[in-house]
Amino acid sequence: MAAPIPQIKQFLYSHYLLGGLRQSLGVLLPVIILGRFFGHYDLGVIASMGATCVAIIDQPGGPRRYRNNEMLGGIILGTFTVAITGLASASPVLILLCVPLLCFIYSMLSVFGRRGGLIGFACLLLMTLTMRFPMQPQDILLHTLYSLGGGLSYYLFSRLFRKLFWFREERQTLAVALSATAEYIATRSEFYNSDTNLDECYRKLIKIQADMTDKHQAARDMVLRELPTGSGRGDKHKQALLTVYLNMVSVLDSLVATYTDYTLLRRQMGNTDFMFFAHDGLYKLSIDVGNIAMNVARSLHTRRRASVKAEIRAMEYELEQHRNQGMPTNDPETYALLVQILRRLRNVNRIVEHMANNTRRASQNMPVDQYMSKSLSRFLSREDIRLGMLTSNLRLQSTHCRYALRVTVAVLCALGLGALSTHFHDKLGLISALTVHSYWIILTILVIMKPGFATTRQRNGWRLAGTVIGCTGAFLLFKLTDSGEVYLGIMLLAYLLGNSLVQLNYMLSALFNTIFVILSFQFLSTGGTFIIGERLVDTLIGCGIAMAASYLLPSWEANSLDALAKQALVANRDYLHTGLEFARLSRAHSQARLQASHADSSEQAQAELAQLEAALMEADTSWQLSNKNVHIAFSNFAAAFYRMMDEPVGRQRNVSLLNNLLIQNHVLASQISAAVPLLATLQEVPPGIGQSLDAIQTLLTIEDASAPGSIETEGELALLAYPIRQMVKAAQLIRQDMRGLEYSVGPQLPPKEAQERGLAA
Repeated sequence: MAAPIPQIKQFLYSHYLLGGLRQSLGVLLPVIILGRFFGHYDLGVIASMGATCVAIIDQPGGPRRYRNNEMLGGIILGTFTVAITGLASASPVLILLCVPLLCFIYSMLSVFGRRGGLIGFACLLLMTLTMRFPMQPQDILLHTLYSLGGGLSYYLFSRLFRKLFWFREERQTLAVALSATAEYIATRSEFYNSDTNLDECYRKLIKIQADMTDKHQAARDMVLRELPTGSGRGDKHKQALLTVYLNMVSVLDSLVATYTDYTLLRRQMGNTDFMFFAHDGLYKLSIDVGNIAMNVARSLHTRRRASVKAEIRAMEYELEQHRNQGMPTNDPETYALLVQILRRLRNVNRIVEHMANNTRRASQNMPVDQYMSKSLSRFLSREDIRLGMLTSNLRLQSTHCRYALRVTVAVLCALGLGALSTHFHDKLGLISALTVHSYWIILTILVIMKPGFATTRQRNGWRLAGTVIGCTGAFLLFKLTDSGEVYLGIMLLAYLLGNSLVQLNYMLSALFNTIFVILSFQFLSTGGTFIIGERLVDTLIGCGIAMAASYLLPSWEANSLDALAKQALVANRDYLHTGLEFARLSRAHSQARLQASHADSSEQAQAELAQLEAALMEADTSWQLSNKNVHIAFSNFAAAFYRMMDEPVGRQRNVSLLNNLLIQNHVLASQISAAVPLLATLQEVPPGIGQSLDAIQTLLTIEDASAPGSIETEGELALLAYPIRQMVKAAQLIRQDMRGLEYSVGPQLPPKEAQERGLAA
């Protein structure tokens, strides 16, 4: 299956390339100004080191205000780091004390999340570059001031860059989320292809959904913090972004609510034309959403090229044929599923059509005021920063403390290796010459090592592959030409691509960064191809130390998966609770509005209607917030599960149980999304459905409950019966799997239940 958007085209119009361009220009600017115009290339390099620290923090995506504060914090900490490291650089003993201490402290900043980890890594990078050579006391102040100036220059440049390219990054952040949505739609279309493996489809869908959730959160933070005010600069652009974002969320909600028992559907429908048209319709919609993503990034209007009208009409014809053959009577459950699939495809097509029409300019009659409510602030991600988070993790049980200790030990090993290489310089000869730059070994360790074992091993492989390919490319370049102009052009292009790809493809980023560093040294010295061997050997040593240290006090993903499974369960339980409350208030509001519409309605009835409207709006917001929390909890659970699958087999635990929990939590959330809107349209909840909902809520508290043997399926209730049955089934399986997790770390399952679950010896 081809991707809805070619990856190269997607990259060229993404905020990753724009962010890489901003970082590259901001870092190289001090060298260009101080070197080209004043002849002080050495001072320009020092200033660029300070700018590099801030550029690492200035990653694409995320709230602009938070990023400004983070860059300022990085400048302060980076300046302190340069001063301390400079003072210690003249004494090997002080370096041996200072560097490991800074490594531990800055690695502990990972407790503050991804942004804290970036600030810590940026400061460690400055430390590593500062310790390259010993400095005299009179040089330390000048070095620190130029590093500070470089950091401030990048900060000001970044602010100016965003002013000049206003809303460009916002549009491209939203475009990245739309591209992820297009890939998600294309993956869902494969469920209607009977030739594909259903388990493989689920695995791929869960991975894509976890990645998509992060990109949706970045777009949410960007758009909801840039809401139109009604009279401000750029309100038309803000309205367009808000319209597209809300439509994107509606598309996702509609698709999530179309979950069905694909095993049953494939068994009943097989390779019928209905399945074929459903597959093609969804895939065409993914192409449409991909085109919209590209046009959002380029600020262009979208003209839809792919149309699903033919598929919808063909599905309507197929459904009519099944109706004439008596399927509503003979197989009402399958017929209700087919009706639901058709309705959802129509709905998604309508939303995509509206999104395409408002790609560049939103409709003028868009109700802006309803989106200015303070309740929307609850949808924004917030990073809690408290000193207590740092001190409470200073214990061996903390994964962050273990990670900091691993980094510290690895850096100590690198320092020891460098000291031995210097001490035995005469005996080691070439080996000593190749490892003379121990700071590169330390830098490799800091880049590779991450809190998770699987991530460290993965980055280790990518770093090695990228370095080897980059060294090979640089070697061939040196053999083909000795033109300085060619070297300079390739060096600048490599630096741009290295910065742009760091979040997308780490191996390619390492490849281009290796070429940039080798060409930089070619300008600074005449080492020739010897520099290539030096970089390669240092990287190999750094990778080896990092991989060996990752086995020290490791934090295996299996240890956190039980807690993440519980969080996913709690998120689904809250999602159901808030959804049922929303449905209850919707029914009450409909009745109150009907009473208030009578000519003889009292003022009390009008007041009750107003109160119900306010309560309904709050309930709707709470339900949508719970929906967001379900996606985040599921994404965290899925990401940790697949990281565990990349760890050694001996460290994997309860793979079957956890995989079933992933699928059933996905099923449950999907069916809640499908059932709640239907419940909201009823005048009253039938007894059988009400008892089933009570049983589901009880099961989600990991208590036994029995659902009624039959539920109402008359008329439109047939559409509701299927998601209710699926919710009961999913809740029962989740309860069993959660009990299985409890017994796996405690008492064994009773023999009878173990035999039923296939877990008996």
